[in-house]
Amino acid sequence: MYQPPAFKEDDQAAMAALMRACPLGLLITAGAGGVIANAIPFLYDPDTGRHGTLRCHVAKANGQWKEIGDGLEALVVFQGSDHYIRPGWYETKRETHKVVPTWNYAMVQARGIARAIEDKNWLAQQIRAVTTMMEGGAPEPWAVDDAPDDFIASQIKGIVGIEIELTGLNGKWKTSQNRNEADRRGVVEGLQALGDGSADVMAALVAQTLKSDA
Repeated sequence: MYQPPAFKEDDQAAMAALMRACPLGLLITAGAGGVIANAIPFLYDPDTGRHGTLRCHVAKANGQWKEIGDGLEALVVFQGSDHYIRPGWYETKRETHKVVPTWNYAMVQARGIARAIEDKNWLAQQIRAVTTMMEGGAPEPWAVDDAPDDFIASQIKGIVGIEIELTGLNGKWKTSQNRNEADRRGVVEGLQALGDGSADVMAALVAQTLKSDA
């Protein structure tokens, strides 16, 4: 990944938080069948392996797990907040007009060796863990045990697990750090004026760069 120094994010806690907040990762592998990419929700376990471990499951009909087999290098991309940045938000535009549009974003790329898992007990634990992650905060959370045992057993027969012991995590927070303070304040104000959720999230990320400079 191209990482200019201003945008490089090394904070492990920040990267872990993004992966948990945006668990739908793009799993990319390149095996005998060529390059394959699938969007899959992942669980991140920071305590297993040097850089943590990612776990997920896919449909048995999804041939990517066969490509992975007992071990294949994998890249998982987690996309966080992103937003178009207008040149008109920069103070520099009013001063010199030497500005162009850009796109801000935050992302994590996780690399490691993936392996496919067909063990029923592993899969049962995996689907419960994913359910807890996604349903835990709901007023009336759904649980795997809410469904009939034979139904869950049949569902497990149709999936395969994937576990990736990570060899590295790379973060990139492109949040206007390369602009001067006045320009960044203009970006925050411009995003906030849009009045939508994704713009507000990016405005908060840009605002954090102002705090770090204080």
